[in-house]
Amino acid sequence: MKRLMAGAVAAAVLFVPSFAHAQNPLMTAVKAQHDMAKGVLLKTAEKVPETLYAWRPTPEVRTFAQLIGHVADGSMSICGAAAGDKPAPLAAEKTMTTKAQLSKALADAFAYCDKVIAAMDDAKGMETTKFFAGGMSPRAMVFGFNTAHNYEHYGNLVTYMRLNKIVPPSSEGQKP
Repeated sequence: MKRLMAGAVAAAVLFVPSFAHAQNPLMTAVKAQHDMAKGVLLKTAEKVPETLYAWRPTPEVRTFAQLIGHVADGSMSICGAAAGDKPAPLAAEKTMTTKAQLSKALADAFAYCDKVIAAMDDAKGMETTKFFAGGMSPRAMVFGFNTAHNYEHYGNLVTYMRLNKIVPPSSEGQKP
């Protein structure tokens, strides 16, 4: 009997995640892509020393701190649009300068996005919502835009790190 019960528990543990993925493959993929971008961005904010937060390669571009703030602000706003919500703006890009402030703002923005994503199934992800200048877009595509925006600026941050001889999180353990 114990062996039968153990087998049933093992089957349930293996089956439930597969079933959940099969039920909502769109939002499961949205979450996975969001988590990848979130992971490298949080590691970047942590890895870069405080002394480089004010650094910029040329006067015409954002500082490292402003880029992290921009990603935090953008994620909060874009995930809010996907939710049909208007969260309180962080104003991180314009008002925050320290590593601690910006790391927290980035983590808070991603936690908000995590909450919004977790509340959606595929049907909700396919509902349209207002996005940019009154246009309509499926909620899942708004999250896709957020992931693309995050990776766009992670690319900027990678360049900043490389110029300062820092290996980006996505390249750790790889030979250049």
